[in-house]
Amino acid sequence: MSILLVSCSTTESVDNSQQDESEVVGDSSTNQNTDSSRGNYVSYQNYEQEVEKYKDSRVVMFFNAAWCSTCKKARDNFESSLDQIPSDLTIVVVDFDNSDDLRKKYGITVQHTLVQIDANGESLKKWSGSTTIDQIVKALV
Repeated sequence: MSILLVSCSTTESVDNSQQDESEVVGDSSTNQNTDSSRGNYVSYQNYEQEVEKYKDSRVVMFFNAAWCSTCKKARDNFESSLDQIPSDLTIVVVDFDNSDDLRKKYGITVQHTLVQIDANGESLKKWSGSTTIDQIVKALV
């Protein structure tokens, strides 16, 4: 099972076309879990490179934008609570502004949207508003 997370919209408009997703997620080497007792918080690029590694995990894609205040709150909460991610959960951080194909595939229209996906990448559930690990876990199917 997998989940995809997407972010909410704001009236503020900022050009972040030059921003690398690693700036949003941080140094991916510090966010990838090496402790098997907790889940994963990874960039979409890292997920895509090692998708087999996460096949037995529930996956949630988190569509977010650097300029979105709700997304920032969620990212800050997730990153400060990495040890609370259940061992069978992977949160995949997706750059809303630079992921047109993924947004189209999952019908994402606003940032701060989450999508739980299965092992084949098919959507199981889509929602928005979760800003804590606990809220994500409660929303899983």
